[in-house]
Amino acid sequence: MTVGLEFLLLPGFSMLGFTCAIEPFRVANRFRPGSYRWRLRSLDGAPVTASSGLSLNVEAGIGEIDATGPPSSGAILFIVSGFEPLDAYSPALKRLLHRWARSGAVLGGVDTGSFMLAEAGLLDGHQATLHWETIPAFEERYPRVQVSQALYQIDRQRITCAGGTSALDLMLALIATHQDHALALEVSEQFVLGRIRSRQDHQRTRTAMRYGITNPRLVSIVEELERCCDTPLDTADLARRHGISVRQLERLFKHQLAKTPTLFHLELRMQRARQLLREGGASVLEVAIACGFTSSSYFSRCYRACFGLPPSRDRRAAASDIDGGTRPR
Repeated sequence: MTVGLEFLLLPGFSMLGFTCAIEPFRVANRFRPGSYRWRLRSLDGAPVTASSGLSLNVEAGIGEIDATGPPSSGAILFIVSGFEPLDAYSPALKRLLHRWARSGAVLGGVDTGSFMLAEAGLLDGHQATLHWETIPAFEERYPRVQVSQALYQIDRQRITCAGGTSALDLMLALIATHQDHALALEVSEQFVLGRIRSRQDHQRTRTAMRYGITNPRLVSIVEELERCCDTPLDTADLARRHGISVRQLERLFKHQLAKTPTLFHLELRMQRARQLLREGGASVLEVAIACGFTSSSYFSRCYRACFGLPPSRDRRAAASDIDGGTRPR
Protein backbone atom coordinates (compact mmCIF):
# COMPACT_ATOMS: atom_id res chain seq x y z
CA MET A 1 0.00 0.00 0.00
CA THR A 2 1.26 3.45 -0.92
CA VAL A 3 0.89 6.10 1.78
CA GLY A 4 0.05 9.58 0.49
CA LEU A 5 1.71 12.57 2.16
CA GLU A 6 1.03 16.29 1.81
CA PHE A 7 3.59 18.80 3.18
CA LEU A 8 2.17 22.28 3.68
CA LEU A 9 5.14 24.66 4.03
CA LEU A 10 4.41 27.92 5.81
CA PRO A 11 6.53 31.08 5.35
CA GLY A 12 9.62 30.94 7.56
CA PHE A 13 9.39 27.17 7.94
CA SER A 14 12.29 25.19 9.42
CA MET A 15 14.36 23.72 6.60
CA LEU A 16 15.97 21.26 9.02
CA GLY A 17 12.59 20.06 10.26
CA PHE A 18 11.29 19.65 6.70
CA THR A 19 14.38 17.81 5.49
CA CYS A 20 14.31 15.43 8.45
CA ALA A 21 10.62 14.83 7.74
CA ILE A 22 10.82 14.02 4.04
CA GLU A 23 14.18 12.28 3.65
CA PRO A 24 13.25 9.10 5.57
CA PHE A 25 10.40 8.49 3.10
CA ARG A 26 12.74 8.98 0.15
CA VAL A 27 15.12 6.37 1.55
CA ALA A 28 12.22 4.05 2.38
CA ASN A 29 11.20 4.18 -1.30
CA ARG A 30 14.75 3.29 -2.28
CA PHE A 31 14.48 0.00 -0.40
CA ARG A 32 10.78 -0.60 -1.10
CA PRO A 33 9.74 1.35 -4.19
CA GLY A 34 6.30 2.88 -4.11
CA SER A 35 5.86 2.85 -0.34
CA TYR A 36 5.33 6.62 -0.18
CA ARG A 37 4.38 9.48 -2.46
CA TRP A 38 4.28 13.13 -1.48
CA ARG A 39 3.45 16.61 -2.70
CA LEU A 40 4.64 20.00 -1.49
CA ARG A 41 2.07 22.74 -0.94
CA SER A 42 2.07 26.39 0.07
CA LEU A 43 -0.74 28.73 1.04
CA ASP A 44 -0.95 30.31 -2.42
CA GLY A 45 0.98 27.95 -4.69
CA ALA A 46 4.00 30.28 -4.82
CA PRO A 47 7.51 29.26 -3.70
CA VAL A 48 8.02 29.36 0.07
CA THR A 49 11.02 30.87 1.84
CA ALA A 50 12.41 29.03 4.85
CA SER A 51 13.82 30.69 7.98
CA SER A 52 17.28 30.14 6.47
CA GLY A 53 16.38 32.31 3.46
CA LEU A 54 16.31 29.36 1.05
CA SER A 55 13.25 29.08 -1.18
CA LEU A 56 11.44 25.92 -2.29
CA ASN A 57 9.07 25.48 -5.21
CA VAL A 58 5.77 23.69 -4.51
CA GLU A 59 3.24 21.91 -6.67
CA ALA A 60 0.15 23.88 -5.66
CA GLY A 61 -1.57 25.93 -2.97
CA ILE A 62 -4.17 24.93 -0.40
CA GLY A 63 -6.95 25.88 -2.82
CA GLU A 64 -5.86 23.07 -5.11
CA ILE A 65 -5.81 20.64 -2.18
CA ASP A 66 -9.35 21.69 -1.30
CA ALA A 67 -10.53 21.17 -4.88
CA THR A 68 -9.26 17.61 -5.25
CA GLY A 69 -11.97 16.06 -3.07
CA PRO A 70 -11.67 14.21 0.25
CA PRO A 71 -8.25 12.65 0.90
CA SER A 72 -7.90 8.90 0.88
CA SER A 73 -8.01 6.98 4.13
CA GLY A 74 -4.58 6.95 5.73
CA ALA A 75 -3.40 10.10 3.97
CA ILE A 76 -1.32 12.47 6.10
CA LEU A 77 -1.12 16.27 5.97
CA PHE A 78 1.97 17.72 7.65
CA ILE A 79 2.10 21.41 8.48
CA VAL A 80 5.74 22.54 8.59
CA SER A 81 6.41 25.94 10.11
CA GLY A 82 8.90 27.93 12.16
CA PHE A 83 8.62 31.31 13.83
CA GLU A 84 5.31 33.18 14.14
CA PRO A 85 3.20 30.34 12.68
CA LEU A 86 -0.12 32.03 13.43
CA ASP A 87 0.72 34.84 11.01
CA ALA A 88 -0.25 32.37 8.28
CA TYR A 89 -3.49 31.19 9.88
CA SER A 90 -6.67 31.97 7.95
CA PRO A 91 -10.33 30.87 7.64
CA ALA A 92 -9.42 29.05 4.41
CA LEU A 93 -6.74 27.03 6.17
CA LYS A 94 -9.12 26.25 9.03
CA ARG A 95 -11.72 24.96 6.57
CA LEU A 96 -9.11 22.75 4.90
CA LEU A 97 -7.93 21.28 8.20
CA HIS A 98 -11.46 20.53 9.39
CA ARG A 99 -12.31 18.98 6.05
CA TRP A 100 -9.33 16.65 6.27
CA ALA A 101 -10.15 15.83 9.89
CA ARG A 102 -13.73 14.89 8.97
CA SER A 103 -12.44 12.60 6.22
CA GLY A 104 -10.44 10.56 8.74
CA ALA A 105 -7.05 11.68 7.43
CA VAL A 106 -4.12 12.13 9.79
CA LEU A 107 -3.05 15.70 10.61
CA GLY A 108 0.53 16.38 11.65
CA GLY A 109 2.50 19.33 12.95
CA VAL A 110 6.26 19.70 12.56
CA ASP A 111 7.92 22.15 14.96
CA THR A 112 5.38 24.96 15.52
CA GLY A 113 2.95 23.40 13.05
CA SER A 114 1.16 22.28 16.21
CA PHE A 115 0.00 25.89 16.66
CA MET A 116 -2.05 25.71 13.46
CA LEU A 117 -3.79 22.49 14.50
CA ALA A 118 -4.47 23.84 17.99
CA GLU A 119 -5.77 27.17 16.68
CA ALA A 120 -8.29 25.23 14.59
CA GLY A 121 -9.36 23.33 17.74
CA LEU A 122 -8.10 20.04 16.34
CA LEU A 123 -5.73 19.21 19.19
CA ASP A 124 -8.25 19.66 22.03
CA GLY A 125 -8.11 16.59 24.25
CA HIS A 126 -5.06 15.25 22.43
CA GLN A 127 -1.47 14.78 23.50
CA ALA A 128 0.90 16.97 21.52
CA THR A 129 4.42 18.29 21.51
CA LEU A 130 6.39 21.04 19.82
CA HIS A 131 9.75 22.77 20.16
CA TRP A 132 10.57 23.26 23.84
CA GLU A 133 11.18 26.99 23.37
CA THR A 134 7.56 27.56 22.33
CA ILE A 135 5.85 25.32 24.89
CA PRO A 136 5.18 28.04 27.53
CA ALA A 137 3.34 30.25 25.01
CA PHE A 138 1.48 27.25 23.60
CA GLU A 139 0.30 26.09 27.03
CA GLU A 140 -0.97 29.57 27.87
CA ARG A 141 -2.96 29.81 24.64
CA TYR A 142 -4.29 26.23 24.41
CA PRO A 143 -5.07 24.87 27.89
CA ARG A 144 -7.19 22.03 26.43
CA VAL A 145 -4.18 20.41 24.76
CA GLN A 146 -2.07 17.95 26.78
CA VAL A 147 1.47 19.19 26.08
CA SER A 148 4.68 17.28 26.73
CA GLN A 149 8.36 17.72 25.99
CA ALA A 150 8.52 14.37 24.19
CA LEU A 151 10.34 14.24 20.87
CA TYR A 152 7.09 13.34 19.15
CA GLN A 153 3.52 12.31 19.91
CA ILE A 154 1.18 10.00 18.01
CA ASP A 155 -2.33 10.32 19.43
CA ARG A 156 -5.07 8.81 17.28
CA GLN A 157 -5.30 10.88 14.09
CA ARG A 158 -2.95 13.62 15.31
CA ILE A 159 0.83 13.47 15.15
CA THR A 160 3.22 16.17 16.28
CA CYS A 161 6.96 16.53 16.78
CA ALA A 162 9.35 19.06 18.23
CA GLY A 163 10.98 19.91 14.91
CA GLY A 164 14.64 19.72 14.04
CA THR A 165 16.00 16.18 14.15
CA SER A 166 12.96 14.95 16.11
CA ALA A 167 11.10 14.90 12.78
CA LEU A 168 13.46 12.11 11.73
CA ASP A 169 12.53 10.07 14.81
CA LEU A 170 8.82 10.57 14.15
CA MET A 171 9.05 9.50 10.52
CA LEU A 172 11.04 6.40 11.44
CA ALA A 173 8.28 5.49 13.90
CA LEU A 174 5.68 5.97 11.14
CA ILE A 175 7.68 3.82 8.73
CA ALA A 176 7.84 1.07 11.35
CA THR A 177 4.04 1.32 11.70
CA HIS A 178 3.21 1.55 7.99
CA GLN A 179 5.76 -1.05 6.88
CA ASP A 180 7.81 -2.78 9.57
CA HIS A 181 10.62 -2.20 12.07
CA ALA A 182 13.21 -3.79 9.78
CA LEU A 183 12.67 -1.10 7.14
CA ALA A 184 12.85 1.65 9.77
CA LEU A 185 16.22 0.26 10.88
CA GLU A 186 17.49 0.18 7.29
CA VAL A 187 16.49 3.80 6.82
CA SER A 188 18.07 4.88 10.12
CA GLU A 189 21.36 3.22 9.19
CA GLN A 190 21.47 5.24 5.97
CA PHE A 191 21.51 8.37 8.12
CA VAL A 192 24.33 6.96 10.28
CA LEU A 193 22.17 7.04 13.40
CA GLY A 194 23.51 5.25 16.44
CA ARG A 195 19.97 4.35 17.49
CA ILE A 196 16.33 5.21 16.84
CA ARG A 197 15.27 7.48 19.65
CA SER A 198 11.94 6.81 21.35
CA ARG A 199 9.37 9.54 21.80
CA GLN A 200 10.14 9.62 25.55
CA ASP A 201 13.66 10.91 24.90
CA HIS A 202 14.07 14.45 26.15
CA GLN A 203 14.27 17.34 23.71
CA ARG A 204 16.91 19.14 25.74
CA THR A 205 20.25 18.11 27.20
CA ARG A 206 19.95 16.57 30.63
CA THR A 207 19.95 19.05 33.52
CA ALA A 208 23.31 17.95 34.93
CA MET A 209 25.04 18.45 31.57
CA ARG A 210 23.23 21.69 30.74
CA TYR A 211 24.36 23.41 33.93
CA GLY A 212 27.56 21.46 34.57
CA ILE A 213 26.42 20.30 38.01
CA THR A 214 27.19 16.97 39.66
CA ASN A 215 25.33 16.99 42.97
CA PRO A 216 22.19 14.79 42.59
CA ARG A 217 20.23 16.85 45.13
CA LEU A 218 21.02 20.07 43.29
CA VAL A 219 19.97 18.48 39.99
CA SER A 220 16.60 17.60 41.55
CA ILE A 221 16.20 21.13 42.93
CA VAL A 222 17.05 22.78 39.61
CA GLU A 223 14.57 20.54 37.77
CA GLU A 224 11.86 21.59 40.22
CA LEU A 225 12.70 25.27 39.75
CA GLU A 226 12.50 24.87 35.97
CA ARG A 227 8.97 23.50 36.34
CA CYS A 228 7.84 26.31 38.66
CA CYS A 229 8.45 29.57 36.84
CA ASP A 230 5.05 31.07 37.60
CA THR A 231 5.70 31.97 41.25
CA PRO A 232 8.48 33.68 43.25
CA LEU A 233 10.84 31.41 45.14
CA ASP A 234 10.38 30.60 48.83
CA THR A 235 13.87 29.35 49.73
CA ALA A 236 12.84 28.08 53.18
CA ASP A 237 10.04 25.99 51.68
CA LEU A 238 12.30 24.71 48.88
CA ALA A 239 15.01 23.68 51.36
CA ARG A 240 12.47 21.93 53.58
CA ARG A 241 11.04 19.91 50.67
CA HIS A 242 14.52 18.65 49.80
CA GLY A 243 15.55 17.87 53.36
CA ILE A 244 18.30 20.47 53.79
CA SER A 245 18.71 23.80 55.56
CA VAL A 246 18.52 27.15 53.81
CA ARG A 247 22.24 27.60 54.51
CA GLN A 248 23.06 24.28 52.83
CA LEU A 249 20.85 25.21 49.88
CA GLU A 250 22.64 28.50 49.38
CA ARG A 251 26.05 26.82 49.65
CA LEU A 252 25.09 24.29 46.98
CA PHE A 253 24.07 27.03 44.55
CA LYS A 254 27.08 29.22 45.30
CA HIS A 255 29.55 26.33 44.91
CA GLN A 256 28.18 24.83 41.68
CA LEU A 257 26.25 27.66 40.01
CA ALA A 258 28.00 30.75 41.44
CA LYS A 259 24.70 32.47 42.30
CA THR A 260 21.99 32.42 44.93
CA PRO A 261 18.88 30.24 44.56
CA THR A 262 16.74 33.37 44.34
CA LEU A 263 18.77 34.87 41.52
CA PHE A 264 18.92 31.56 39.66
CA HIS A 265 15.13 31.17 39.83
CA LEU A 266 14.56 34.79 38.83
CA GLU A 267 16.68 34.24 35.72
CA LEU A 268 14.62 31.14 34.87
CA ARG A 269 11.44 33.20 35.17
CA MET A 270 12.93 35.88 32.96
CA GLN A 271 13.84 33.29 30.33
CA ARG A 272 10.29 31.99 30.37
CA ALA A 273 8.96 35.54 30.12
CA ARG A 274 11.16 36.13 27.09
CA GLN A 275 9.85 32.99 25.42
CA LEU A 276 6.24 34.05 26.07
CA LEU A 277 6.90 37.52 24.68
CA ARG A 278 8.69 36.29 21.58
CA GLU A 279 6.59 33.26 20.73
CA GLY A 280 3.06 34.27 21.81
CA GLY A 281 0.63 37.13 21.43
CA ALA A 282 0.24 37.93 25.14
CA SER A 283 0.66 41.50 26.36
CA VAL A 284 3.56 42.50 28.62
CA LEU A 285 1.17 42.58 31.60
CA GLU A 286 -0.20 39.12 30.78
CA VAL A 287 3.35 37.76 30.55
CA ALA A 288 4.27 39.37 33.86
CA ILE A 289 1.28 37.75 35.59
CA ALA A 290 2.01 34.36 33.98
CA CYS A 291 5.53 34.52 35.43
CA GLY A 292 4.38 35.39 38.95
CA PHE A 293 4.82 39.18 38.97
CA THR A 294 2.11 41.31 40.53
CA SER A 295 3.66 44.58 39.38
CA SER A 296 4.34 45.28 35.70
CA SER A 297 6.85 48.00 36.60
CA TYR A 298 8.86 45.59 38.78
CA PHE A 299 8.67 43.00 36.02
CA SER A 300 10.03 45.51 33.49
CA ARG A 301 12.90 46.47 35.83
CA CYS A 302 13.87 42.82 36.30
CA TYR A 303 13.60 42.20 32.57
CA ARG A 304 15.84 45.15 31.74
CA ALA A 305 18.38 44.06 34.36
CA CYS A 306 18.48 40.56 32.84
CA PHE A 307 18.46 41.36 29.11
CA GLY A 308 19.58 44.98 28.88
CA LEU A 309 16.33 46.35 27.39
CA PRO A 310 12.67 46.55 28.39
CA PRO A 311 10.27 43.76 27.37
CA SER A 312 8.38 45.75 24.73
CA ARG A 313 11.59 46.71 22.93
CA ASP A 314 12.94 43.17 23.17
CA ARG A 315 9.78 41.88 21.49
CA ARG A 316 10.22 44.36 18.62
CA ALA A 317 13.88 43.39 18.28
CA ALA A 318 12.94 39.70 18.10
CA ALA A 319 10.37 40.41 15.39
CA SER A 320 13.01 42.31 13.43
CA ASP A 321 15.42 39.38 13.77
CA ILE A 322 12.78 36.98 12.42
CA ASP A 323 12.12 39.23 9.41
CA GLY A 324 15.84 39.34 8.75
CA GLY A 325 16.27 35.60 9.18
CA THR A 326 18.86 35.92 11.96
CA ARG A 327 17.28 33.69 14.62
CA PRO A 328 18.17 29.97 14.63
CA ARG A 329 15.93 26.92 14.14
